[in-house]
Amino acid sequence: MSETQSTYNYKVVRQFAVMTVIWGIVGMLVGVIIAAQMVWPELNMGWLHFGRLRPLHTNAVIFAFGGCALFATSYYVVQRTCHTRIFSDGLAAFTFWGWQLVIVLAAITLPLGITQGKEYAELEWPIDILITVVWVAYAIVFFGTIAKRKVTHIYVANWFYGGYILAVALLHVVNSAAIPVSLTKSYSAYAGVQDAMVQWWYGHNAVGFFLTAGFLGMMYYFVPKQAGRPVYSYRLSVVHFWALIFTYMWAGPHHLHYTALPDWTQSVGMLFSLILLAPSWGGMINGVMTLSGAWHKLRDDPILKFLITSLSFYGMSTFEGPMMAIKTVNALSHYTDWTIGHVHSGALGWVAMISIGSIYYLLPRLFAKPEMFSVKLITVHFWVATIGVVLYIASMWIAGVMQGLMWRAVNADGTLTYSFVESVKASYPFWAIRFLGGCLFLSGMLIMAYNMVKTIAGGRAVDDALVLQPAANHA
Repeated sequence: MSETQSTYNYKVVRQFAVMTVIWGIVGMLVGVIIAAQMVWPELNMGWLHFGRLRPLHTNAVIFAFGGCALFATSYYVVQRTCHTRIFSDGLAAFTFWGWQLVIVLAAITLPLGITQGKEYAELEWPIDILITVVWVAYAIVFFGTIAKRKVTHIYVANWFYGGYILAVALLHVVNSAAIPVSLTKSYSAYAGVQDAMVQWWYGHNAVGFFLTAGFLGMMYYFVPKQAGRPVYSYRLSVVHFWALIFTYMWAGPHHLHYTALPDWTQSVGMLFSLILLAPSWGGMINGVMTLSGAWHKLRDDPILKFLITSLSFYGMSTFEGPMMAIKTVNALSHYTDWTIGHVHSGALGWVAMISIGSIYYLLPRLFAKPEMFSVKLITVHFWVATIGVVLYIASMWIAGVMQGLMWRAVNADGTLTYSFVESVKASYPFWAIRFLGGCLFLSGMLIMAYNMVKTIAGGRAVDDALVLQPAANHA
C-alpha cells in the first residue's frame, strides 16, 4: 500500500469518544445524587447510600469519563502526529472492550461494598488484573504507533500521553499489590503508615498523571488546532513536560499532613508541591498564549471557549493545590469542603472542560460532518457548565474555610466554641448550592449528548480516514 493510500483507524477513536459522553452523564448523575444526599439525608437508602455511591462516582468520572476521553484523544493524536495508522487494530479494539468491562464491573462491585477502601483504587484484585492487562495493551498500541511513525519528530502531546501511560502503569501495579483471600476480598501488601504513604503516592499521582499529564496532551494538540495557531513556545512545552513529571512524583505526602507519617516526609511533600507551581503555570501560560493573534476567535468559537476556560481553571487549581499543601494552610483546610472545592476546580473546570472541548472537535470528523449539529447548543453548554462549576467551587470554598474556622475556635477556658453538628448545620446552605451547580453541569452533558446524537444521525461513521500527503499539512 502506498503512502497516499494508507489510512488512520478512526473506529476505536469514535467508540471511545461516544462513550466519553455517555459515561460522563452516568458519573455526573451519581455525583448529583450524592450531593442531594448531603442536602436530603433521607435519600440515603439501603445499599445506595453515600458511602457506597461516592467511590462509584469518583471511579465513573475519573476512569470511565476521563479514561475514555484520554483513550479517544491519544489514539487520534498519535496517529495524526505520527502520520501512520495505529499499531494494532485488534489490540486497540481489545482496549476499548476491556476498558468498558472494567467500568461495568466497577459499577456492579462498588455499590455492593466490594472494595479495597483505597481512594481511586477501590476495585478488588481480579478487576485490578484486568486493568493491568488492558493498560499493557494500550501501551503496546501507543508506543508501537510511535515506533512506526513516518516522521522523525515526536510531537510534545505524545510525550505527555506517553508519560501518563507509563506512570499510571507503575502507580497502579505498586499500589494495588495485595494478598487475595477470596474472589472479592484481598488485603494490602503494605501495613499501617506505609500503606497510607503508598496510597497517597498513588492517589496524588493519579491526579498528576491520569488527570493532568494526559489532559495536557489534549491541550497541546487541540488548543493549537482549534485556534489555528502554533504552540506559543515549543521549548517551554518540553521544559514543562520534564519539570512536571519529575516534580509531581514527590508531592503525595501533602495528603498526610498532621498524621503518623514522619514530619520530614510531610515537609518533602510540601516542598515539592510548592515547586510544582512553576511547571504547572508554565504550561498554563503556554496554552493561553497560543491564542496570541487569535483572541478574536473566542467571540464566536464555543469549542475554543471550552479549551481556554479549562486552562484558566488549570492555572487556578494548580495555584490552589500548592497553597493548600503548606502545613499552616493545611491545618485550616484539611478534612473540610475546601478540599472538595479544590478537587472539582480541577476535575470539572480543567479535566471535564478540556475533554468536552476536545470531543466536540473530534465528533464531526468521526462522523464526516463539517461541524456539530448545533454550534449554538455548544455555546449554551459552555455557559451552563461554567456557571455550574463556579457555583460548585465557590460554595465549597466558603463552606470549607467556615468549617475549618469553626472546628479550631476555642473559648477563653480552652473548650471548643462550636460542636461538630453546628458546623454541619452551617454548611447546609452551601451543600444546596453545590447540588445546584452539579445539576447545571450535568444538564450541560445532556445538551452535549443531544447534540452528539443529532450529529451522528446526520452523518456517517468514518472507520478509516485517508492519510493525505504531504502529511505535515494535515496533522
